[in-house]
Formats: sequence, C-alpha cells, structure tokens
Amino acid sequence: MPDFPNASSSFVPDSPAANVARPQAHSDTGAIAVRGLTKRVADASGELTILHSVDFTVQKGETVAIVGASGSGKSTLLGLLAGLDTPSGGTVLLEGTDIFALDEDGRAALRKARLGFVFQSFQLLAHLTALENVMLPLELAGDGNARARAEAMLGRVGLGTRLKHYPKFLSGGEQQRVALARAFVTEPPLLLADEPTGSLDAATGEAVIQLMFELNRERGSTLVLVTHDTSIAARCGRTITIAAGRLV
Repeated sequence: MPDFPNASSSFVPDSPAANVARPQAHSDTGAIAVRGLTKRVADASGELTILHSVDFTVQKGETVAIVGASGSGKSTLLGLLAGLDTPSGGTVLLEGTDIFALDEDGRAALRKARLGFVFQSFQLLAHLTALENVMLPLELAGDGNARARAEAMLGRVGLGTRLKHYPKFLSGGEQQRVALARAFVTEPPLLLADEPTGSLDAATGEAVIQLMFELNRERGSTLVLVTHDTSIAARCGRTITIAAGRLV
C-alpha cells in the first residue's frame, strides 16, 4: 500500500475500507493528544521499551519542537503521531479522532486529508519529477488545479527552475525542499517534520525554517518538528524533551 518507499504514505487513494465511519471524536483534546503512548520492540535481550507511557497535548496552531539525544525515541514518537507505526500501548488523538481505532486504510485516509509529513530521508518518488512529486497528493485528492498549485509552491521554496528535474538530479537540499513543498501544498492543518534541516546548509536550512513558520502563521497550521538544532527549537512556542523514551 505505501506510495513512498519504506514508509506508509500520507497520500494514498481512497478505498472502501478507508470510507468506513470514523470513530466518535473526543472533545477538548486539541490538535494532537498523546495518551499513555508506549512502544516496545524485541531485541537481543528480549524486549526494549523505546517510549514509556508518554502523555502530552498540542493545541491547534501551536509550534512544538521535540528534542533529545540520538536514540531517545523522538523519531519513533513522530511516526506514531502520524499513524505510520502502531504502539504497544496508549493512543494518539488527531483533532479528537483516535487514530489507532482506525484500520490501516482509515489511518491513511486521515493522513491524506489532515496531515503533512516531512521525512528525514525525503521519500521522494524517483520516477517522478519535482513537479510531479508535489502534484501527487493534490491529484489523489482530485484537485483540478494541481499543476498550478504545485508550481506555485515549488516557486516559493526556490525551485521554480527545477520543476522537470528528477530527484537524482537534485542536491540533498533541493530534495528536502521538494519534500517540504509536497507536505505543505495541500495546506494540511497538521504538519509533522523529522529533522527538516538535517541535510541542508545553513543558508538553505534557514530559508526552509522561515517558510515553515510563515505557513504556520498564514494558515494557522499546527507544527510539530523533531530537531537536534537548539536554535530551531527556541523558535517554537514550546519544547518537549525526551530522554530514554520518557518526557523530561
């Protein structure tokens, strides 16, 4: 089912299973509510707990940085917030909907409608141009103006002259900007980003971060990002620190 390699895609066509009635929404949960979220995996010693009963709420329009040392569970947490992985315990409410009460198709449909995700490894489709990668979520949503909207967004991230280039002909920084354009082009109310400037030089990274915060202000989107960069975290309204799978 995934459209992107090695990950469950945010952009998948509707299917009969995705159109089933959604679970009843919970009230007063903000944009994202994490309740008792736990993740365990098997390892050589038997079992490793990556996240220990994590609880927090993100309000609509908030900007939140998730920080912590490598291996602390940050990226695992972000993947769970998007429903790209399943927890061992607890749940995540996106705009009041318990995403793990949905089946896989239901979670994919929810992501397509409500969520943009910027992967650390870009997850661009190699056989599509930059323009086609950004058009994809719009086309899957049935947007008849997909080309114009994608061109405008690529222009905004400084890639207006690279529309017909395939990912292998783009630098790492350019690929990251295509990924960001793809995540933003549908104007999702929720945006999750995993180390969005990790592969960028300082100047390009600053431009990308400025764009993320500009779009947050313009559209009132909720932004949650994982970062090692303390200067980026300081620009967010709130910082959540994780150490050894626990909130600090």
